[in-house]
Amino acid sequence: MKFSQKDIAQIQEKGLSLKEIEDQIAIFKRGNKAVKILAAATLGNGISQVDNKQADKFICIFEDLKNNLKLLNFIPASGAATRMFKELYVFVENFDPDKDSLQEYFRRNETKKLEHFLSELHKLPFYEETLSSAIKNFPEFKNSSADIQKYYLVRSMLFKPGLELGNFPKGLVPFHRYKDFTATAFEEHLYETGTYAEKNNKANLHFTVSKEHLDKFKREYDEIRSRVEEQTGTTFQIGFSFQDSKTDTIAVDPSNVFFRSSSEEIFFRPGGHGALIENLNNLDADLVFIKNIDNLVTASNRKEVAFYKKMLAGYLLKVQQECFYYLEILDAQDFSETSLQQIIQFSKDQLSLSFSNDVESVSEVKQIHKLKQLLNRPLRVCGMVKNEGEPGGGPFLVEFENGDSSLQIIEGAQIDSKNPQQKEIAQNSTHFNPVDLVCGLKDYKGEKFDLNKFVDPEMSFITSKTKDGKALKALELPGLWNGAMAKWNTVFVEVPVSTFNPVKTIGDLLKSSHQPK
Repeated sequence: MKFSQKDIAQIQEKGLSLKEIEDQIAIFKRGNKAVKILAAATLGNGISQVDNKQADKFICIFEDLKNNLKLLNFIPASGAATRMFKELYVFVENFDPDKDSLQEYFRRNETKKLEHFLSELHKLPFYEETLSSAIKNFPEFKNSSADIQKYYLVRSMLFKPGLELGNFPKGLVPFHRYKDFTATAFEEHLYETGTYAEKNNKANLHFTVSKEHLDKFKREYDEIRSRVEEQTGTTFQIGFSFQDSKTDTIAVDPSNVFFRSSSEEIFFRPGGHGALIENLNNLDADLVFIKNIDNLVTASNRKEVAFYKKMLAGYLLKVQQECFYYLEILDAQDFSETSLQQIIQFSKDQLSLSFSNDVESVSEVKQIHKLKQLLNRPLRVCGMVKNEGEPGGGPFLVEFENGDSSLQIIEGAQIDSKNPQQKEIAQNSTHFNPVDLVCGLKDYKGEKFDLNKFVDPEMSFITSKTKDGKALKALELPGLWNGAMAKWNTVFVEVPVSTFNPVKTIGDLLKSSHQPK
């Protein structure tokens, strides 16, 4: 691949090196690399089940230790709400109010979900604002048929003059309508954090946002701050960061040649949520909760969410304490009370680690080196819910090229569906990844891990996209909870599906779980 002087200047301006670009081109030429799954993680085989009595013990561990820890909620929130409203954009584009009736449109397009949605518009948290906008901006609204009114209401949600919600960041879309106010996803995360991650009536949150949305988030916080602090008795320290431009990736055409813009510049794209490992790496915290911006419950269910968040945190602290204890023994080589065999067994039983060769048959020096290498890594405890057909990643035991294996969160696109054995293992999966993580980011000496050292670059993957009507291949960095955390130690714990309440489409806001009681 030849680089022009203009190419080199553009690459350097991004904070990238020519070597990094050449590595990305090599991935395009290589193609997607499927992982080797050995088994789906299931209850008792990779996923732990915790009863209420055990949960209470883990919660006590968390409550006892949290005052000595820096706690943080980390919430990826850079996405726009456009996808939420995708079906409504299609409806507005294809429905002709002068020629169509809604029933004809539904029949022609087989859109049962849209039909149900339009019949329940009044349940949306922003319905009153939408109705006021429609009456104000469409003088004929009041005298129009019910079909036309629904059409105007949808237009008022999406466009100017109107609410223009499709251009909002998802975190600032109103999610829940309470008696005296409407709460956005952003506001709901503050309430939730106040129930489980506060310390001495203070709590820390960090949102990754798009640069163009930062001022909107800050204005929203200024508007809701007094209300949230009064209701929670908590003061909040809010941090924001952007995806670093140096994590952008190149795009290529089908022949693996640079895809260029109309001005002949190399076309870069955001590298996906895996790029956020950089943002996480820049933060100083002992224990970090990670959750998606759209996975929220209403006020009446916050206590349940808090219960399981604290349980996961306590579970992590217990396992972490054991890791630290064994690492100190390995450092001191003091095996008077604890044998190497006991540490090996802990690695297998608690962390589901297995070794490429029989670690017990090599010399003691090599055993110590291997165990220190495996135990001294970032730790995450991941809540897993029973799979009820939601799209997304799941928990698996994965084998790496060196023969070692560990628990991983794997997306469907990473699995070789053409391999009958791999396909059968994937079909036996019983649980789903709701992105409910608690992470320990410091080592047994109290020092921050460099999280970049624990990324598996082989887990990046290629997707097909278009720009200006032309086909291109895009490169997604290893996902934040997939390849970006591939070399972490991982524990899976079952949590109830009631704690997983995402809003992927606007219709999800009509579910009873998003209707405040």
